[in-house]
Amino acid sequence: MPKTKFKPVLHLFFFFVWVSIPCFSRPVITYPPQTSLLFSTDAVSILSFKSKADLDNKLLYALNERFDYCQWRGVKCAQGRVVRYILQNAALRGVFPANSLSKLDQLRVLSLRNNSLSGPIPDLSSLYNLKSLFLGRNNFSGTFPPSILSLHRITSLDLSYNELAGPIPANLTSLERLNVLRLEWNRFDGPVPALNQSFLLIFNVSGNNLTGKIPVTPTLSKFNTTAFSLNPDLCGEIINKACASRAPFFGSPSASGPLGQSAEAQSGGGGGVMVLSPPSSPKKSHRRTGVVLGFTIGIALILFSVLLALAVVKKQRVDSKGTKPTTIASPEVTNSNAGNSRAHIGEPPERKTMMPEIQRLKKSGNLVFVGGEVEGYSLEQLMRASAELLGRGTMATTYKAVVDRQLILTVKRLDAGRTAVTGGEAFEQHMEAVGGLVHPNLVPLRAYFQAKGERLVIYDYQPNGSVFNLVHGSRSTRAKPLHWTSCLKIAEDVAQGLAYIHQASRLAHGNLKSTNVLLGTDFEARLTDYCLAVLADSSSTEDPDSLAYKAPEIRKSNRKLTPKSDVYAFGVFLLELLTGKYPSQHPVLVPHDLLEWVRTIREDDVGEYRQLGMLTEVASVCSLTSPEQRPAMWQALKMIQEIKERAMMEDRASYGHS
Repeated sequence: MPKTKFKPVLHLFFFFVWVSIPCFSRPVITYPPQTSLLFSTDAVSILSFKSKADLDNKLLYALNERFDYCQWRGVKCAQGRVVRYILQNAALRGVFPANSLSKLDQLRVLSLRNNSLSGPIPDLSSLYNLKSLFLGRNNFSGTFPPSILSLHRITSLDLSYNELAGPIPANLTSLERLNVLRLEWNRFDGPVPALNQSFLLIFNVSGNNLTGKIPVTPTLSKFNTTAFSLNPDLCGEIINKACASRAPFFGSPSASGPLGQSAEAQSGGGGGVMVLSPPSSPKKSHRRTGVVLGFTIGIALILFSVLLALAVVKKQRVDSKGTKPTTIASPEVTNSNAGNSRAHIGEPPERKTMMPEIQRLKKSGNLVFVGGEVEGYSLEQLMRASAELLGRGTMATTYKAVVDRQLILTVKRLDAGRTAVTGGEAFEQHMEAVGGLVHPNLVPLRAYFQAKGERLVIYDYQPNGSVFNLVHGSRSTRAKPLHWTSCLKIAEDVAQGLAYIHQASRLAHGNLKSTNVLLGTDFEARLTDYCLAVLADSSSTEDPDSLAYKAPEIRKSNRKLTPKSDVYAFGVFLLELLTGKYPSQHPVLVPHDLLEWVRTIREDDVGEYRQLGMLTEVASVCSLTSPEQRPAMWQALKMIQEIKERAMMEDRASYGHS
């Protein structure tokens, strides 16, 4: 009896042990990594790109907080999503991995220009919001990326200076919004597509292996021969080169059969029986032989005449072109005989080393296009353009120029007296350096000109005026200043542009003021006149407002412009935004009193005291008298972004409680 009672108890014990095993074994279950649960897919996409494209670890990305990636180099976010990724001149080396940046579905601008990326360009069809794609000056290979043809919002496409090959797709015409298309210095072959985009303003396919007749469309006819140059097998009306006739010399080959066979013999009819012509009489035979012989001699004479004429024309063209390369060539080439000289002309040097020589030819009284910009118009066209005076500044007079009733440019005519302190060669070198600065918050510098004391600087035209007009223009003296959120957005844009200048070069803006902050097509703030002040004589008198932007160390001793003097001007600019008061009207106050002054002027913004206080604090610390006590521009930018992030978090919290 004891044994029979013990067995059920033992069975019950093992049952409980078996049931409890899953509970004790639960810790060995693996979960997805925490990063995928906490961090945005945008951050993961960028890190995926960096893992293959940055083999030298030039991008020091760290992800400690959820939105840290929005402060990474090259990244610009809107509402926590990446909308711009700009890494030009970043010394990247590697490949552009698939399924990395293609997941940034809110991306508007992607620029990887001037790096050392190789391999094929991946599928980008999922970037359906993309407007600008700059992949030029890398080592990308393969064919024209077909996925780009599905990006119907794209306006700017630059694939220049790569190793892409194959045909340029004919259905490139489907990208109706294109206004920039740069495909030069690749290995593309085949015909030029019949592009018909009415908005196309910049176009270049030079330095490829394109062939055939260039289609005469209204769009392609706008561009001069340089857009098609160095494609030996291109021809047509646009480049003033006749296309060779392909018609057979002896008529249609089907007119008569071989050996005088009849049509019936050629057709193979009659069950395969070959029917021959009856033999002709000897007299007819001699007559036919004479006709054929005379015909042949006549054709031969015509051919000889045509070939002789072509040889003469070709010689004249080579002789006429031979005078230009002699100004470029080395002394050894110049002193060689004519035959060797022509050999050098026929075989140009490697394409990437040839561009400086071509640019040097343009500098004798012509426009010089900077930063790899395509020559989309000539000096003559610019001189014929309709011009409208926009304003006169301390060192330049600004005009709005409309070229050929389509392209709108801003042309600054520099004051000859003030810029005479800078020599011609120094001016050229400086403008080339400034032309290399490319950022969404800088107005693009396109070209410059100098000859006989005349100096012009050409920018893209910005349609929405300046921040000065926004703050001071068309308002009564009793009107309210801008809302603090507008001040925050403009301040962030300006800080982005200044921080880029300081980090990408050794230059300083040198002339920051509200009249030099323009509003782009999306009302983004963009800096103009950047890095030009160093060219001018600083001893001349300036108006009180311009003088108020100058840092104390610059005003007192005419010291060299520095990034810290830009930081001071940014602090003055921020106060002008917040108060709507001209810089000459700003009082000299300690930080606490400065905040009270701002709050007094913005008496209706009682509910935004904290945000206004933080922005005023940034303005105050930037405009400190001692340059050593001012923050660097990237630090000021980080302060502004922290204010923005805090405001966004508070907005989310308030929506959650409502």
